[in-house]
This record gives sequence, C-alpha cells and structure tokens, in this order.
Amino acid sequence: MSAAAAKQRHATLAEEIRRHDHAYYVLAEPAISDQDYDRLYRELLDLEAAHPELATADSPSQRVGGKPVSEFPEHRHAVPMMSLDNTYSFDELAEFLARVEKLLPEAQLDWTIEPKIDGLAVSLRYEDGLLVVGATRGDGLSGDDITGNLKTIRSIPLKLTGKTPKVLEVRGEVFMSKAGFAKLNEKRKADGEEPFANPRNAAAGSLKMLDPQIVAERPLGVFLYGLGEVSGEVPATQVEVLDWLDEFGFPTPERIWTGSTHDDLMASINELDGVRHDLNYETDGAVIKLNPMALREQCGATAKAPRWAIAYKYAAEQAETVLKEITVQVGRTGALTPVAELEPVFIAGSTVSRATLHNEEEIQRKDIRVGDAVIIEKAGEIIPAVVEVVLAKRPKKSKAFTLEKDCPECGTAASKATEDDVVWRCANPDCPAQVRGRLEHFCARGAMDIEGGGEVLVKQIVERGLADDVGELYKLKLEEVASLERMAEKSAQNFLDGLEASKQRDLWRLVFGLGILHVGAGVAKALCRSFRDMDQLMDASEEQLVAINDVGEVIAASVHHWFGDPENRKLIEVLRKAGLNFESALYQDAAAAGPLAGKSLVLTGTLPNLKRHEAAARIEAAGGKVVGSVSKKTDYLVAGEAAGSKLTKAEKLSIPVIDEAELLRLCGE
Repeated sequence: MSAAAAKQRHATLAEEIRRHDHAYYVLAEPAISDQDYDRLYRELLDLEAAHPELATADSPSQRVGGKPVSEFPEHRHAVPMMSLDNTYSFDELAEFLARVEKLLPEAQLDWTIEPKIDGLAVSLRYEDGLLVVGATRGDGLSGDDITGNLKTIRSIPLKLTGKTPKVLEVRGEVFMSKAGFAKLNEKRKADGEEPFANPRNAAAGSLKMLDPQIVAERPLGVFLYGLGEVSGEVPATQVEVLDWLDEFGFPTPERIWTGSTHDDLMASINELDGVRHDLNYETDGAVIKLNPMALREQCGATAKAPRWAIAYKYAAEQAETVLKEITVQVGRTGALTPVAELEPVFIAGSTVSRATLHNEEEIQRKDIRVGDAVIIEKAGEIIPAVVEVVLAKRPKKSKAFTLEKDCPECGTAASKATEDDVVWRCANPDCPAQVRGRLEHFCARGAMDIEGGGEVLVKQIVERGLADDVGELYKLKLEEVASLERMAEKSAQNFLDGLEASKQRDLWRLVFGLGILHVGAGVAKALCRSFRDMDQLMDASEEQLVAINDVGEVIAASVHHWFGDPENRKLIEVLRKAGLNFESALYQDAAAAGPLAGKSLVLTGTLPNLKRHEAAARIEAAGGKVVGSVSKKTDYLVAGEAAGSKLTKAEKLSIPVIDEAELLRLCGE
C-alpha cells in the first residue's frame, strides 16, 4: 500500500474507531461486536507499524501508548479551578439564595441542579480540537499534568467533532462505576492485593499511577460539566453549555434538573436523593448553579469558591455497631490517637472496622466506652467517625476510658505542648512508631513520591535497623533491601531507583516530606515561593516566616524550632551529601514581583501571542494576581480577541482595559 493510500485508510479507520468509542463508552449503545471492533483496531495498529508517521497524538492507538513517568509535571490552570462551598440543610440553601438575590436584585434567577459526582476533578485542554493537556485540580491554581493517564479513558475524546474554538478547556469529574469498582476489587482479592475502600479512592489512586498502561486497565469514566478558558463566545446558559459539550462528543451528566424557586430546588434535590442509589456511580449531593452565564460574571467569587454555585451534601450514611476495644495509635509527630476497634459494619460503600476517636477529651465529651453500641458515619462519606453512643444498650459494668499517658510503642511518658493542647505526644523522637511514620510520610506520593516506599517495606526497614531517619534511606544497598520479606531483587531495585529519582524533586516536596509539625503541602509551597533554597529557609527568622502568606505565628515557630534543632541540621547535611535538590523552582524574587505588586488583573479573549496560562504566569511573576471575574476591585482587564461580557462589564465600571503589549510593558518586559 502506498503512503498516500495508507494515510487515507488510516484516517477512515481512526474516524470509525472514534465513532464506535463514543457509541460504546458515552452513549452505551455499541453498534458493532467486540470482535469487529478489535479487527478495526488491529488494522489501524498494523498501518501505524508500517507507517510510523501515522501514529499522531489524536490516533486511537495513543490511548494506551504512554510510557511510565517518574513524576507528574505541574500544570498551571489558565483559569483557576475553584472548589464549591457546601451546605447540609435547606435553611442554609435558602440563605445562599438570599445572598445571590442581594447581589443581583433586578435579575430573574433560574438554576440548574446536577448530581455531585464523587470522583476526582480534572481539566481537559483542547487546542484546535486536539487534547493537549489533562490535569488534576490540585490547589486550584495548579495541578498535576496527568495527560497520559486521562488519554486511557475511552469516553474522553482525543479529537473533538464539529467546529471547535481554538482553545477549549472543559472541567469535570473522573469516576469509577459501581460495577467496575466491584469487578476490580474481586480481581485484587483474587491476586492477593488489598481491595480499594470505595470507588472515589480507586479512581483517584488510578489517576495518580505513574504507568498509563496500568491505568488503562481500570474501569474509569468521566462526566464533563463546566468550562475553563475558551477562545470566543460561549453559550449563554449552563443548559446550553451541556448541549454544546454534547455536540463536541463529551459525556455529560445523564440528567439535570432546573428551577427558579427555593421550593423548586428542594423538590429537585429530594428527587435526586431518591434515585441516586440507582445510578451506576457514587454521588453524595447536588450541585446548584446559576443557569445564565452572564449573571455568574456579575456574582463573582471569593478566594476559594464561586458565589453563584453551592453543593448540597446529603446527610452522611450512618450505621450501628459495637465498640470492641480502644487502641492507641502513635503518629509521626508522636501524637497519641485513640482508635475505636469495631465489629465490622458495611457503610457508604465499604466495610468499616476502625474509626478515629480523635483525642481523650473527645472520648470524655461523648462518654464513649468499650462495649458500647455506637452510631458511626463517614465524614464526607470517606473518614469513619463515632457520632454517638446508644446509651440504652450500654453494658451495666462499663468503665469510662482513661488514656494511658505512656507511649504504647516505646513506653516513654507522653506530654502536652501547652496546657490548652488536647493532644498527648510521645516525647521520644526515636520511638519506632514515629520513625516509621516519618519514613512513610517522606516516601509518600504527595511528598517525595518514592516507588515502593509504603507501610510494609518501611516497617521491615525499621525493624531490621537499616534506617532510623530519612537520610539513611539514601545509604541503603541492593542486597539489604532484597533480603527483606517479599522483596525480590527487581522490587528492591525499583525502590532504590525511586530513591535516586527523588533526589531531583523540587524543594517544596522535600520540605513537606521532612514532616515538620503544622507544615502541609500548601505551607511548604508558600515557604518555597519566598526562599530560593534550603539554606535561606533554614536561616530564616520567625519574623521573616510570619510575613509569608499562609504562614501564621504557630507555623512560623514550628518551622524555626525544627531548623534550629542541631539533630535536624545534621539530617539536612546528610541529605545534601546524598545529592538531593535544595533549590526551589517556585521561588519568586521580590524584585521581580515589583511592577504589578498588589494589582488584580482579569484575562479575557484570545491574546495575539500569549496563551492564557502564559499571560497569568507573567502577571504573577511581576507580583500581580489573576482573578476570574471583573469587579470594582479589578485594576486592569487584559483583553484579547472576542473579549465578551467581561469587557462590557469593565467598561461599565471604568476599569482600565489593556492589550497584550501594554501588559508586557507593565510587567517590565
């Protein structure tokens, strides 16, 4: 076959396969047999083997062709991916409606009600109709680039149908179907693997896997329901947006409701509650959104959530069981946490046998005792918690619980940091439980992301005396790791390769991985935006630390104390000698932040040269802040081609409107 004929046949096959994928995975209406589909797909692969140039990014063959990655690169969202405020009562819903009516006193309001899908929020960016980036929400401003994994989900089109905008970002939720979840767990049990707790965890865990070929085996689906950056005009309402996305080949929520009054919304929410358990995916609530897009612009947003939408959460599912025993768990910071050991009970999609009791004061407040019948629920349908005691069923000879003030792991006396503190902590930094906790945290995906560094391996490393701090992990030898139980040489080498790869992680991951009290991932990033390297951070005063956004007095004192400890400084030097990266890629020089310091800018339309995320990066590098909607507080509107309603509003409010050239001038370029 000639190259031209091969190209033509490949195009025909690709289009036919895309059509069948849409029919099967989106419409659930397969048009051909599996055998016939496989024949088409095999022919396409054969053509690409003979003509490699045909294996373009939008080819159906590229869904499972990605190679494993060492870590996910960061992707900055062109338009922030905000989370939603939650409400749990119709009274609070009425208050929300009243707030919106106050913001839009003259508007006729109508709303959409959509199922709140319990999955992982993602953003898909298309340019000229082709999928170029898929990312997680992350902190709302930036997330992980998981394009290779998202391409494996067959309901996500690699190439859009119809006339598409030059840039189109769509937002939605990746989930795992109930049937797919049950089948996956059956397979995991048969293979001797731990089953997933619930479909959401399974979906999120799948998308964070580094090998797309494994992700491709997971039964993942997606619903798209929102927009990010779009070049050109968008439909006028949410209902029209969903229809628009349908036309492009996106799977959208199978059913939505509309209404204009509080009674309408309550009726729709109750109707959804009645049918949600019959859906083939988990949903824990309803999302209420203003239908007209123009009114959303007028409402604006807070720092974290839009003012035009809210999530109504259904009451958490509850169950009664018996508390058999209260054990005490020791965490990486030495915190002694009482844990309820329960008669196993099935609730909200999984079997629960343990639940946190938080601390001694909480147990005393609820008067929880061994032998009690207790009501448990999953907070946010994820974390099991004891809600109350069924006093009528309390055994006659039950005794009030008293927390032993000695560490159950090492016997060291526990203490409180202050009189007001509710947490007792083991004061022994060499406590085996703390050592294990610190090593597990360091290896975790959110920190240094070291393959294989889970609970089982870490426990053996500590028990064998191979490492008692994170620095010693980098001194481990192949024969030492391979000698551990259930660790073949290949698994051991993978772990050591993971350690080697972790040396190149950005500084914020290391700072988070060190396990400093009160320093989560967000705080670690904030610190690394303000200090160019580890040495600057180590030598920072409490005053310098407090001056950083997201760092209060308690966190500043904790960080300063940690780096002031001679033993911790020795650990830092061990890590330096091991070759870990001490430079921050997030660092923003104060001088560079000068030109637009304190200014708020809104981006709209298509700029002649800069993509939206590139313009946002320049603004932030110059100290400015990019916001999603125009208000009286906006300093500049940066307008490109097809600017739309934001331009109209800016002109109405007499906000300066600038173009790309003026933006670059203001940024000092």
